[in-house]
Amino acid sequence: MAFYPLLRPFIFALDAERAHGLTIRALKMMPALSGPEPDRKLAIDVAGLRFPNPVGLAAGFDKNAEVYRPILELGFGFAEVGTVTPLPQAGNAKPRLFRLSEDRAVINRMGFNNEGLSAARARLEGRRRSRGIVGVNIGANKDSPDRVRDYVKGVRAMAPLADYLTVNISSPNTPGLRALQDREALEELLAAVMEERGGKGPPVFLKLAPDLEPADIDDIARVAMDRKLDALIVSNTTISRPELRSRYGSEAGGLSGAPLKELALRRLKDFRSATGGEMTLIAAGGIENGVDAYDRIKAGASLVQLYSALVYQGPTLARMITGELRSLLDRDGFGSVSEAVGVEAQA
Repeated sequence: MAFYPLLRPFIFALDAERAHGLTIRALKMMPALSGPEPDRKLAIDVAGLRFPNPVGLAAGFDKNAEVYRPILELGFGFAEVGTVTPLPQAGNAKPRLFRLSEDRAVINRMGFNNEGLSAARARLEGRRRSRGIVGVNIGANKDSPDRVRDYVKGVRAMAPLADYLTVNISSPNTPGLRALQDREALEELLAAVMEERGGKGPPVFLKLAPDLEPADIDDIARVAMDRKLDALIVSNTTISRPELRSRYGSEAGGLSGAPLKELALRRLKDFRSATGGEMTLIAAGGIENGVDAYDRIKAGASLVQLYSALVYQGPTLARMITGELRSLLDRDGFGSVSEAVGVEAQA
């Protein structure tokens, strides 16, 4: 793992999606390692779950629940698999994944390519929950005549196996999916999801787009609180385009990585304000180091997720971030990460 800087030029010489496939294969062959060391300062309770640290791997990396064990062993406090749809689907036409190396960013228009619920279920059924927290990100098939029903199917299939579920309505790569963030559509969807989850199911999180207007933020916050969701994940990729240097900057799809940092942090603060600090928030988008993670935590996030930075910094990233985060907590006199959550918003 320490050799990643030497390997990166060879990996980056490959097509991005092919390189990702080879990474999945390599992780499958990785010998078992010890997971995150218990650390009372970094451990945090969220939605009834005890996270060994607040740094998780976002959905999109392990789409088919193939490598959640080695992900956790790399030092992540939790892993989110998926997005998983009821039926297998190939996703959008290739090429559909682009590294913007000059910008430390990625653009993808994958389109929920995955092997479907049955394949993911088969891989999750044998896991030992004591070895780490694994969430499942669920979505709808592109050609589904009833997308609400697709999410209900996802809850039904995965609730017995997941430590938490994430309802993903924020990918820009499935036409019409983001319309489910509109108030009436969201109320219908969440009512169906929570009814299927029932009173004893796993926590339910909602993953949101950063490309929202103030009225959208207020509506989503109100519906999420009314339906008693357990957390909001802020945010998914953006369809906006800040100034980019890469020649791939004009490619269609969702932009992630460093250019998303400011927008994602702004949206996190917006949702902290809209929910009055009464709802758990999970930050994603542009997180590259311990300072970024700490900034999101102080702004109101209980947990953080990353993905694109892993492409550029390699498999030691989670342990690096948790080490930096612990040092920052020590510097500022916090006895635990939970003490730092929202301190700037409160001030």
